[in-house]
Amino acid sequence: MIYIGDENYWNNKFYDRGSKVLEPDQMLVMNLEHLTKGRVLDLACGDGRNSLFLMENGFDVTGVDFSQEALMRLERFSDSKGYDVSTFQRDLTHKEALKNLGVFDCIIVNHYRLSEQIIKDIPNVLKSKGTLLISGFSKKHKTDDKIKDSDLIRFEDFRVIKDKLELIKEIETEDARGSFITYIFKCI
Repeated sequence: MIYIGDENYWNNKFYDRGSKVLEPDQMLVMNLEHLTKGRVLDLACGDGRNSLFLMENGFDVTGVDFSQEALMRLERFSDSKGYDVSTFQRDLTHKEALKNLGVFDCIIVNHYRLSEQIIKDIPNVLKSKGTLLISGFSKKHKTDDKIKDSDLIRFEDFRVIKDKLELIKEIETEDARGSFITYIFKCI
């Protein structure tokens, strides 16, 4: 079964989800103070549970996802709350996925492992002193037919930008869903 990179799977999942948005990721909520107010790029944003939380807290959000259904839901949720969100349908496996999006004060990524090429591009779209918050399944997570080893986020993923980003916080957690890691970096 393809899970993380299957557009049809996600379009169907978001279509069937109903009219309620999920709660924001707790790692984002607990670490909001590390984000600089301003423009946020929410990569693999889904239907916007984190984007909406950030807009509620005064951030200007741009959401990127490859699921058109997810982006339409995010736009509906945003409109219903009176927020303005920019959305872009992009496949984050393509090396130019971040091209022409602009420059941001913060970038968040939740439950998606970025490719090496996209990671290399992060400093080009993140302002100096900007924050990157990435959270997802850790290398300790037990893989299965949905979450594969290639979906697990590792500190080594960021070696290609080690001279451009400084790790300021690392949080490991576990719950009934599995093992998770959160990294918070500042752009040097």
